[in-house]
This record gives sequence, structure tokens and C-alpha cells, in this order.
Amino acid sequence: MEYITKSFVKSMLPLRNQYTNKNDYGRVLAVCGCTGYTGAAFFSAQAAVRTGSGIVTLAVPKSIYPILAGKLNEPVIVPVECDENGKLCNKSFNQLQALTDKADAVLIGCGLGRSEQVDKIVHRLISHISCPVVLDADGINAFCGHIDLLNDKHNVILTPHMGEFKRLTNQTKHENMSIDYAKQFCEKTKCTLLLKSHRTNVLSCCNAHMQNTTGNAGMAKGGSGDILSGIILSLLGQGLTPFNAACVGAWVHGKAGDLCAKRLGQYSMTPTDMLDEISSVLFDIVGE
Repeated sequence: MEYITKSFVKSMLPLRNQYTNKNDYGRVLAVCGCTGYTGAAFFSAQAAVRTGSGIVTLAVPKSIYPILAGKLNEPVIVPVECDENGKLCNKSFNQLQALTDKADAVLIGCGLGRSEQVDKIVHRLISHISCPVVLDADGINAFCGHIDLLNDKHNVILTPHMGEFKRLTNQTKHENMSIDYAKQFCEKTKCTLLLKSHRTNVLSCCNAHMQNTTGNAGMAKGGSGDILSGIILSLLGQGLTPFNAACVGAWVHGKAGDLCAKRLGQYSMTPTDMLDEISSVLFDIVGE
């Protein structure tokens, strides 16, 4: 196990060339949100913008489109079909499939909610998508009881906290889970695993293991994980490998939280504050 450090992050972040345009910095897609969970979609998309993506597309159930269209300026927001509860439905799939075909990286899960139709759509998308994918929250929960559908998914990053990982692997009765078990999961599925905790661990199927060194308890608030997923999505779209994107994303996310804690205190800092600090973190590493 190695530690994720500032020097490692600096060596991984691509420098921007003045002779480029938005298409050179990744076309990324976030499939997020449902009625009652508009914040998750907002945070993930805005974090991807802040981390430097060229084009961010946010696909949301049409029930919440007006809310997010009024809050977000930079992302392209696409309303898709939904059921009477404001969640994705079977009619959503063809629209989402067409959007994924144009993306360099895809995020699925933040605030999606749970239903049988949502789970089936997530399964179908994962089987179809060829570019790198981040699965978070309900995107992970969709595979509870269907973990075999994740086998041989080299381009998939899962970002669970311990409770989500226990549910995914049907280990809820075990109070403590070792890193060795997480490594076995990666070896079996070929996925990259970012296991969120006090010290987040990132593991790959190649036995690579790095532990994050940033972050604080003030980040333990709803919306913080959505920001992490958006950061990783952006890095994937800019060409980082799944493992490196997860490592760099964890460090940048934690460092943004540390800057917030220093400025506002752990009690009062919010995920909204963290969005602004992403810029400060990246400026400190790569400059203008």
C-alpha cells in the first residue's frame, strides 16, 4: 500500500495546451437524480465542470429538469422519460444509450433512487457502455444480488462507503471487512474500487493499493460523495486510467474539504463550499 500525495497528483494531472478546444478535455455524461434528489445531480455535474471537463452532459428524469435547468449554467441538461414517481423507467433506456455513445466517460447513480426499472436500466447500460464508467450510490445498489454482472469490467470504478460495499457483497452481518476481502473483489470483477472511509482506499485488480491522505469529518454530509464522483468522472474524460482517476479524485476531493474546514470549520462547511475549493486545489497544483 502506498499513500496518495500531492506530488503523485501533480504527476497525474494533464496540463492544458493553449492550442485546444472544449472537445480536447472530455465529453462526459452524468446519469443522476430523481424527484427529491436534485442535489445529487447538481453536485456531480458541477464538480465535473470545476475539474476541467470540456463538455458535461447531465441526463435527468424530466420531472426534475426544470429545477436543474434553473440551477446549472455550464452543463448540457437533457430531460429523459420517467415514471410517475419521477425515476428513470424503461422508456428512458434508448435516450440514455444514445447519450452514452457520445461520451468519453459516464457516471451513473448519484440520486437515482431505487426501483426495479432503474436497476434494469443500470444493468443494460453497463453491458452496453465501452468507455470508462463511475458507479456510485444507487448505481452500486442496482447490483446488489447481481454482482456477477460486474465481472470483467476493467473500465468500471465503484465508489461505495462501507455500508454500500457490504450490501453489494452480501456481507452485512460482518462488522469488519478486511482490505484483503476488497482486493479479492477487485480480482474477481476486474473493477477499480474506491472504498470511502476515514482514510479512503483505492484498489485495482492488478493488486495496486493506495490510501488517501486528505479529508476530514466535516465532509460527512449529504452531497459530498456526489462531488467526488463528479471529480472522478471529469478525470476519466480527460484521459486518466480508472485507478489513477480514482486516486487523484480522492485526494483533490479531500483537499477541497480540508480547505473548507480551515476557512469555515467542520461544523458549518457544506458540499456547496467544497465545489468552490476545487478551483483552489487545482490552481495550487498546476497553476493557471
